[in-house]
Amino acid sequence: MSHVPAPDRYASMRYNRCGTSGLLLPAVSLGLWLNFGGDAPSKASRLMIRRAFDLGITHFDLANNYGPPPGSAERNFGRVLREDLAAHRPEMVISTKAGYLMWGGPYGEWGSRKHVLTSLDQSLRRMGLDHVDIFYHHRPDPQTPLHETMGALDAAVRRGKALYVGISNYKPAEAKQAIALLRSMGTPCLIHQPSYSMLNRWVEDGLLELLREEGVGCIAFSPLAKGLLTDRYLEGIPADSRAAGPSPFLKAEDITDTLRSRLRELNAIARERGQSLAQMSLAWLLRDGRVTSVLVGASRAGQVEDCVGTLANLAFSPDELGRIEAVLARKD
Repeated sequence: MSHVPAPDRYASMRYNRCGTSGLLLPAVSLGLWLNFGGDAPSKASRLMIRRAFDLGITHFDLANNYGPPPGSAERNFGRVLREDLAAHRPEMVISTKAGYLMWGGPYGEWGSRKHVLTSLDQSLRRMGLDHVDIFYHHRPDPQTPLHETMGALDAAVRRGKALYVGISNYKPAEAKQAIALLRSMGTPCLIHQPSYSMLNRWVEDGLLELLREEGVGCIAFSPLAKGLLTDRYLEGIPADSRAAGPSPFLKAEDITDTLRSRLRELNAIARERGQSLAQMSLAWLLRDGRVTSVLVGASRAGQVEDCVGTLANLAFSPDELGRIEAVLARKD
């Protein structure tokens, strides 16, 4: 049954210009990396997508290999779009990516023209779309000439299968070359998607400044450091948490007493601001305009609501920023 979106869905969301382009992205976007896979959309995933749209989240981010199993997140999102939100496709920015392992053999990953364009065709079929709004190369390929990979992105736009293109996980020097190549082809790089959080600040070593200079947007993935920057691990490791399970992305041994102590200090600052630790962590990324959007994941609709609640307070006093920086800079 088609979903009837909230009529006031655009009232409280903040929309930021993506670089120097004409495209606006919501300050909070929904990533479908985890919790959206399986044989069919779960009740929870359907509710999260619907609730996100009701809250003004117009950008939904996928990749060919999201699941598990790979491809299932795109398939399930396509089904929810078709059954619940088909009439509202013009109001959405849908992205996908190619570059990580998707199928066996020599063409199932990396950055060859063969892989990139074949992967896009498969993604479109899975989602039931004729085009995506943003198509990314997911990671640099050290074996394929960058001109070939960027040429594949350019071809995707010229064939009408993507409106914009972007890159993800590119270091500053690689990103600079990719941006220059795309510009020379007449298909500017719209956006870069790096990992970035209070606990993972590699982008501050040149990448953010490069993107500003080049007029390229930035959307941060893993802005909550795989769940560390929430209240989930402040008192221990819950039995049902990601760190307690077999996830390769977060292990129990990563959560040391020292890290937990720092998280508690950050949580105390957040509470003084009237925010959760997650909300303050997202606000910190959005505070100065260098990050266009934060890409959040969720396992239930309430988490999406909490993330959007971040927008009620994006301002930091110099004292707050200083206290946060002191906690983050400490090496003990």
